[in-house]
Amino acid sequence: MSDEWQSERSELSGEQFERGTDGPKVIVVGVDGSAASGRAAAYAAGLARRQNALLVVVYVQPVLGAAVAMGASVAELTEEVAEQLLQEIRSWAERMHGVFEVRWKFVTFRGDPYGGLVETADRLKADAVVVGASEQAGHRIVGSVAVRLVKAGRWPVTVVP
Repeated sequence: MSDEWQSERSELSGEQFERGTDGPKVIVVGVDGSAASGRAAAYAAGLARRQNALLVVVYVQPVLGAAVAMGASVAELTEEVAEQLLQEIRSWAERMHGVFEVRWKFVTFRGDPYGGLVETADRLKADAVVVGASEQAGHRIVGSVAVRLVKAGRWPVTVVP
């Protein structure tokens, strides 16, 4: 990098560039138990490791309108999925212990997956959001969580196939 370019960049930004301070510090990844979300979590974990960032794994337990009225069985099922996901993450973290370390946090709550990811990313001031590509055909028409996150335009969004 030439001194002239560096000087021009400093004048434009009003501050001096510091090597090693750029990059994400908080990475949010959405998981739902699907193969695509598993690949997204693996990708996000690698990114978090390389950037020494906090990996926030988010599972938003869907609220299924009419199904909720049928009883607690739906709520119990989503709680079971959340517990299984947490166990898988812990197991993975234990297997990777000593190979590489990733600081991580698991967050789960009920709601709309898109709204939950937006709320979590905003609250934690996420630098990046990673999600798996939708495997549901209907999302090509209505729009998937990934497409909605990209359209929100608040953070860089990586969609993992």
